[in-house]
Amino acid sequence: MKGAEDARLALITELELHLSTTTNKHGRPFQRRTINAYKYAATQLHHWLTAQKVSGDFTSVDTATLNRFFRWYYQEHDVPKSQDGKGGYTGGTNTVQRNLRALFSYLAEEYDHTDPYEDPKLQRYATPPMGKPKTLSTEFVGDMLKATGNGSPKVRDFQTVRDHAILRVLTEGLRSDELLNLRVQDLDLARATLVVVPIKMDRNSLDGRVIPLQPKTVKALARYLRVRATHKRANVDDWLWLGTRNRSRLLYAGLHGLVKKWAEEAGYDPAAVSPHSFCHTWADDLKAAGVSGEHIMAIRGWKSPAMLRRYGADMASTRAVNAVQGLGDRY
Repeated sequence: MKGAEDARLALITELELHLSTTTNKHGRPFQRRTINAYKYAATQLHHWLTAQKVSGDFTSVDTATLNRFFRWYYQEHDVPKSQDGKGGYTGGTNTVQRNLRALFSYLAEEYDHTDPYEDPKLQRYATPPMGKPKTLSTEFVGDMLKATGNGSPKVRDFQTVRDHAILRVLTEGLRSDELLNLRVQDLDLARATLVVVPIKMDRNSLDGRVIPLQPKTVKALARYLRVRATHKRANVDDWLWLGTRNRSRLLYAGLHGLVKKWAEEAGYDPAAVSPHSFCHTWADDLKAAGVSGEHIMAIRGWKSPAMLRRYGADMASTRAVNAVQGLGDRY
């Protein structure tokens, strides 16, 4: 058994190296978070195989074995969450099933292992129903900005100034990865813009999107650049967002944590907000202000109107009522 366990761990290491040196179906390098997700799925299968005392490495796993694993994962992870009173199937099994495909695609390519995912007998687990996106109220966002000093020049400590600037940039509609991958040179504060380079693409790509910034966002970024210059790694890293205690770049866990932290500081339930909440709020703000769908799609980089509909869905009814009432008497 010990030999089989070591062989499986070695294959997971191989998979990580493979993903780190190849491109995805779009011809772009895999993100670190994606690689970690694929590794996590493979590790979960490894632990289950060990608990089941299954001998052999991953190439000994057939469709029937995978079906048993997914059924176990569903019973252990999805069922308890669906019974917590908050409703519904969470889709964790679907996520693991999708992420585990990378391992078996690699085994098929490198070891001529029959891919169980090509077998119609593999039991598929559905994605969870897509919930209705939630926007943040004007008061919610305003109170979070106030909690971070509201851009006051009297607030000068690195973390608060940085976090205020981050919240301001989130209100410009950037996704988490787009915000975290910003470099100092991506800012053009004189023109009140920044450039978002498509994730996983070369930073000289012509497909970069120009993001217009609100005046207060420009001021917040200017103040942050001043305090950033005092950071130990200011001249070492060109990442825009640096960590506290003179650490290198801010990562997703830090971004997620600071959004929760300032929501709580502002007197709100931190569970009600995530970095992505600001994307829905941005779309709603612009649609409510009368910005055309074409312009919103161009700024956001959306190719399909379906994304515009999804991100504007939460407040669509409110906008419709306000628009009609704004016409006044029609007869």
